[in-house]
Amino acid sequence: MNIYRRVLHYIRPYSGQLTLSVFCSIMFSIFSGISIYLTIPLLETLISGSPGGASTQVQPAASLVPSWLTSLKDGVASWFQHLVFAGDPLDSLRNVCIIVVVSFLIKNIFGYLQSNLMVSVEQGLIRDLRNALYQHIHELPLGYFSNERTGNLISRVMNDVPVINTGISATFQTMIREPLLITVYLTITLMISWKLTVLVFVVFPLALVIIAGVGRRVHKESGLVQQRMADLTSVLHETITGVKVVKAFGMEKFENRKFASEGQRALDTILRVTRIRNLASPSTEFLSAVAGAVIIWYGGSQVLSHEGLSASQFLGFLFAMFQLMPPIKELSSVNNRMQEATAAGKRVFEILDTEPNIRDCADPVKLCDLRSEIRFSDVSFRYRDGDIVLSDINFTIKKGEVVAIVGPSGAGKSTLVDLVPRFYDPTSGAIMIDGIDVRNLEVRSLRENIGIVTQETILFNDTVRNNIAYGLDDCAIERVVAAAKAANAHRFIEEMPGGYDSVIGERGVKISGGERQRLALARAILKNPPILILDEATSALDTESEILVQEAIERLMAGRTSIVIAHRLSTVQHADRIIVLEAGRIVETGRHTDLVHRRQGLYKKLYDLQFRI
Repeated sequence: MNIYRRVLHYIRPYSGQLTLSVFCSIMFSIFSGISIYLTIPLLETLISGSPGGASTQVQPAASLVPSWLTSLKDGVASWFQHLVFAGDPLDSLRNVCIIVVVSFLIKNIFGYLQSNLMVSVEQGLIRDLRNALYQHIHELPLGYFSNERTGNLISRVMNDVPVINTGISATFQTMIREPLLITVYLTITLMISWKLTVLVFVVFPLALVIIAGVGRRVHKESGLVQQRMADLTSVLHETITGVKVVKAFGMEKFENRKFASEGQRALDTILRVTRIRNLASPSTEFLSAVAGAVIIWYGGSQVLSHEGLSASQFLGFLFAMFQLMPPIKELSSVNNRMQEATAAGKRVFEILDTEPNIRDCADPVKLCDLRSEIRFSDVSFRYRDGDIVLSDINFTIKKGEVVAIVGPSGAGKSTLVDLVPRFYDPTSGAIMIDGIDVRNLEVRSLRENIGIVTQETILFNDTVRNNIAYGLDDCAIERVVAAAKAANAHRFIEEMPGGYDSVIGERGVKISGGERQRLALARAILKNPPILILDEATSALDTESEILVQEAIERLMAGRTSIVIAHRLSTVQHADRIIVLEAGRIVETGRHTDLVHRRQGLYKKLYDLQFRI
């Protein structure tokens, strides 16, 4: 129930629409009862030619129905008699038919309004929950995504949220309208014959036991269904994003088998849950049919023996009783739907309950610019439940200085630079910008002052202009062009069919790697950050592209404080300082000309391996 209460919190903005929906449900139920009750005088007119008996023979229920309700019913019946049956039987028949049509019309108008109001609430809830999930995902630290499959996250946002909505529908539509309908129809049956009404409930205890047992099974299995769908989504996502590798290795059949296997697991689970869920409805319906047969036998015997029920009243009772079956049947599925919604809600709130460990402190300082230096002071870092990645890192980067970080794979280079924009926080030690611990800086302002260009260029399925001016809605085209020219990208952009309005496809698949990298550099140039981080920005490029990108990088670094990670040592020879990492520790520091002459040094070894000296 705690999960359900939390979901209801998202319903508050729609309280007005819910109130109107409840009102429409009440009116729908009332007019549903009226439309059924009117069949009694209609049948009386057809059978006996006179409606008089319709209101005079309903005495057996007096001991069970409140006196005020009986008096109200008698008063309404008397008014109805004088209004409708003032003329001959043919006039009476016409009047009853008109009133039946009007009552059905009003009932369905309220039903239509109620359904539309609930759809508005339900779809609003889906939107709000998805927005909350999406926003919270963006607040989670980078480390969270290392432990979560992308497909699983997508499945929770796209598949689990609508399942939660089915529970809300069950609560505010089924759990309100169906009990009201049952109450109205039950009142009608009690007014006609309390003995026959009692027989209706003989089947209820057995039905409730079956429904409760099915509900427990559905709750247990529903979480597994959502997990199977998440696994299937993950396989689909990984295969599509890695389609080039799949084709390069000729693994289409292998991936087809894997997807088919996951699809079969999902199908088996869904069919199992569906079989369990579907057991409740036919069971309830069969038990109701048994009760109906008993009631028809008992009531029919009373009519035939003239023991208090007229034929029209008995038929009216049957109409009302059988109208009880759909809402009872609908209610039998409510528990299952709520159990499924609760299981989905647990998966959704697992994400929403994940506290981001990278967040602003109580009174953060806003970073406006870099004034003097960035200092690493005794910095150590380890990933959660992992080995030490960085140990006792100490160095300072002065404003305007270009510092290169080099070392073998796995030395901790990327992790080191990821600490500056607070993608992670040090396990111990501190990173200071102008003497202020980055953990005391406002995260947004810190990252606004840092430009990052990585080997894996992230572009969006949008125009060239919007990719360069990412997040800037009113950026003048002149600024975009100037940034593209500085990044050596203007020429190839102009050659594209749509120029700056050309759509480059998801992750920039319609352009080459060098062109993607230059667009990423143009984006960083337009941002104009005082601190620049370049993580293997040219390692995946051919010689021609590397020259163009390197020229753009040099323009970008001019006047900025830059941290450069590179495997190609040729790209960092002109750095003001080179820091050499090995196994998470700084083993050498100096300029290229100094380090290359240290014959036993790691930098010299790496240099010789690359240039085969």
